[in-house]
Amino acid sequence: MKCGIVGLPNVGKSTLFNCLSNAKAQSANYPFCTIEPNVGTVSVPDLRLNKLEALVVPERVVPAVVEIVDIAGLVKGASKGEGLGNQFLANIRETHAIIHVLRCFKNDNITHVEGTIDPVRDKDIIDIELQLKDLETIEKKLDKSKRAAKAGNKEEQQIVSVLEKLRAFIEEGKNAREFETDTITEPIIAELQLLTFKPIMYVCNVDEKSAKEGNEYVEKVKEKVKDEKAEVIVLAAQIEADISELETYEERQIFLEELNLKEPGVNRLIRQAYKLLNLQTYFTAGVKEVRAWTIEKGWTAPQAAGVIHTDFEKGFIRAEVISYEDFVTYGSEAKAKEAGKLYVEGKEYIVNDGDIIHFRFNV
Repeated sequence: MKCGIVGLPNVGKSTLFNCLSNAKAQSANYPFCTIEPNVGTVSVPDLRLNKLEALVVPERVVPAVVEIVDIAGLVKGASKGEGLGNQFLANIRETHAIIHVLRCFKNDNITHVEGTIDPVRDKDIIDIELQLKDLETIEKKLDKSKRAAKAGNKEEQQIVSVLEKLRAFIEEGKNAREFETDTITEPIIAELQLLTFKPIMYVCNVDEKSAKEGNEYVEKVKEKVKDEKAEVIVLAAQIEADISELETYEERQIFLEELNLKEPGVNRLIRQAYKLLNLQTYFTAGVKEVRAWTIEKGWTAPQAAGVIHTDFEKGFIRAEVISYEDFVTYGSEAKAKEAGKLYVEGKEYIVNDGDIIHFRFNV
């Protein structure tokens, strides 16, 4: 499951990516510095993991991870191939969610491809390019479905009806994610992998002074996206870069305190990206290893077991489950079990975020 970082050139995408990942994307003051998408695997900050480590004292701790892709800057005309646009749009299509970086700071030393600072205009530029590409995709599908519909295929007739409404909606300058869906329309639209249907988060890249409270640019972005199903996060990418260069936890905390910040902004961004991808975490906890495992929300116990190994899912017998809260309250698996807080669950059990699970299986 990947999140793709998008935005116009020189808005801070690669700087942000460098903060998020150990992989160092080239970062320079000119467009198209990033040609091939850089991919980084980022640990998800989770205080629950720290607490479990203190209680269990394992040999090692393994956090959950999320994959972040740094995609080169888009420009006007990308949907028609401008600025290597087709390649960049194809890279976006391969991601499952979008992190859209908007420049919300002034700096005469960093050029803006449009000449002035206006994050709402920048958002519109990229929205239009993605919408134009989505309209191409819809037209292709419509042509195919109309031919089948004429032959009397009722399922294709329904698809034509849905897509014609969606096409008109996007032609009004709206994103597909804003389109009202139900159990019938959702799978029809999802199958098209539309760029503007992907879940999105807007990151307002600000200067140091605005890192905590934001600024007028941020307020304009919030007003613009209020009707979208989208989160807005404010952070200063350059500060995040400075924090990531500090070697010790103590140094980072001192730096954050000086800026009156509780934690690095990228921590909030990573956690939100995790949610954006509809992911959650369950834990396994033993003296060898405490580990966070990533699953999609709504997964059953056998599906969750399969993340560890396919044999666990094939030969699933039962799941022995303790909630995170109960584990912490009683301090260990044994004491939670004594208190009657270990529950034996079967194949239909839906895993909750934070469950601590031991699987029984037989292959």
